[in-house]
Amino acid sequence: MSVFTTVSREQLGAWLKHYSLGALEDFQGIASGIENTNYFVTTSHGRYVLTLFEKLQREQLPFLIDLLAHLAAHGIPCPRPVANLDNQFIGILNGKPACLASRLEGASLDEPQAEHCFQLGELLADMHLAARSYPARMSNPRGLAWWQATASELLPRLPAEDRAMLDAEIRYQSLQDYDRLPQGVIHADLFRDNALFQDGRLSGVVDFYSACNGAWAYDLAIAVNDWCVQPDATLDSVRLSALLQGYRQTRPLSTEESAAWPLLLRAAALRFWLSRLYDAHFPRVGELTYAKDPEHFRRILRQHIAHPAQLV
Repeated sequence: MSVFTTVSREQLGAWLKHYSLGALEDFQGIASGIENTNYFVTTSHGRYVLTLFEKLQREQLPFLIDLLAHLAAHGIPCPRPVANLDNQFIGILNGKPACLASRLEGASLDEPQAEHCFQLGELLADMHLAARSYPARMSNPRGLAWWQATASELLPRLPAEDRAMLDAEIRYQSLQDYDRLPQGVIHADLFRDNALFQDGRLSGVVDFYSACNGAWAYDLAIAVNDWCVQPDATLDSVRLSALLQGYRQTRPLSTEESAAWPLLLRAAALRFWLSRLYDAHFPRVGELTYAKDPEHFRRILRQHIAHPAQLV
């Protein structure tokens, strides 16, 4: 959500003439996040979020944008994409594929409590089930092949201890078969900053631009590694129990998912350690940028390796 591609008021005003959204009143860049350029946009008709896609190719976007429309139609509180006058969700702005979507009310939580985790788990399960009828498919672009390719670029830049840990974990994960677990569309990035709360209630989930097909329990592990982790990288049992209870009351986990749970937590930690390492060693230039510390997920991964968390 950093601003890598600057958009002027004149450029945005001209682009909005392709929509039935009234006149541009205000816009501002959003600094948090690291993948795309985002702006808050206010017109005489309402408030929206403008996204310019920096990495994703245009042919990848229909899966993601149509997914938002599908989930919104099924009652999931997510951004609803806005079509232009040609009935297209995707246009070109300043040389980049771009999309407008509704702006949700609420704010993210820095320190969620058990009741927030319960709601998050419940909504994640609802989202998994609602997407079962979504016909399109996309393989995980940040799966094993990406782990291996990214690690090959990073290993020469890392200290010996990190090199050994990264190499060993990728070799270990390459032996696992997560395809046998229940599958479907996953959010793949449901961190605290991608969930909004208003008056204590979960009001929306945003940033679906890592969504793909994968193991549902892997998506759950990604959420747990952010929502339920304490500063010392251990899991908070109260928040963990609440999040899992919220999820499992809507979609019970299978025996196979329970058995794979410690490995999925490691896989989820590895994925974000790698992406943060890559952004730290190969930064992109942007007007507003927000890079996250890779050490955080290194410590989480080490904790999961040393103390496997069983699903109870």
